[in-house]
Formats: sequence, C-alpha cells, structure tokens
Amino acid sequence: MAKYSRTSKLSPNKRQELVLAFCQAILSLKNEEEAAKFLTDLLSPQEMEMLAKRIYIAELLLKGDKYSLIRDKAKVGFSTIARVATWLGLSGEGFKIVLSRKKPPKKEISLQEKYDPFSSYNFKRRYSTHYWPELLLEKILAASDQKHRDKIITILGSIENKRKIFTPEFNKQLFKNASSPLASNT
Repeated sequence: MAKYSRTSKLSPNKRQELVLAFCQAILSLKNEEEAAKFLTDLLSPQEMEMLAKRIYIAELLLKGDKYSLIRDKAKVGFSTIARVATWLGLSGEGFKIVLSRKKPPKKEISLQEKYDPFSSYNFKRRYSTHYWPELLLEKILAASDQKHRDKIITILGSIENKRKIFTPEFNKQLFKNASSPLASNT
C-alpha cells in the first residue's frame, strides 16, 4: 500500500498562489469549446465524470429530489450524495452560482423538420412577417445570459398578467366609467 500524505507539502502561501493561478486559468477561458479542451488536458475521463456528477447531484439536491432518485439518475452511491449535500449545507455558493448561470440545452432541429416545408420551423420562417415578434424574441433569448433571460421572462409574465386583468369585459366597464357624466366633470 502506497503511503500518500493528505496534507500538502507546500506552504499555505504557495498553495494559495497556485489556487489563485488555477482560478485565473479557468477565468481566461472564453467559451465551452476552450473549457472542454482545457479540462480534457487537465483531467482524466474518470475525474471529469466525477466532477460533472457532483454538479448534477447538487442540481438535483437543490431541486429537492430524494437520495434514492438521485442515486438512480446519477449512478452514484449514497455517500457521494451525502458528501455533496454536506458541501451544499456548509456553503454551496459555488454550486448555486454555477447552476444559476447554467444555459438551457439548445433545442436541436432535426433534419427532417428542417427540410419539411410544412414544419412549424419552416412555416414561421416562410411567413416571418406574421411571426417576427416571436422570432425576434427567440433570437434575443438565445443570445442572452441567464440573468437577462430571467428579466425577459418576468416582463413577459407581467404582460400576461395585464392580458388577464384587461379582459374585453373589464375594458368595457372601464370605458363606461370613464365616459359617465361624473367622470367628465372631474
């Protein structure tokens, strides 16, 4: 059995310097492709899978899934789930930041749908003058980060609430009240 020490032989200052350099290396990456290349060079496939599973487990725990369901989905043991749950309980800020910024998977359009002249994908593009607001919103949402997407969704939700409030009946009543003799005197 090999004897490996779990304590670092580096001074605390040197350890901190190396960790900061590692963080800066991560921050220098500009996109998913660069990140994938860096992590492929840095980690073994097993290490990469292990780290990815930890993020997945944190996501499922924050969503409120039970340990048995997480075990089935992530194919990990209860001890791994408990360890991630402990990290989330102690702080979990890093997991929460990463998960809040996680981009939703892009909806892939199948070749069949792309080349089918009657698919909704092609119908919207063929008659774009009728669908331009929806197409514009799709492009804006695709180009936005999570913070801006959340703002847009909130705004759209408030518009939907206005539509529910200002029904034709409500508008008629509002018009009737505004055009009454009492309203014109004020």
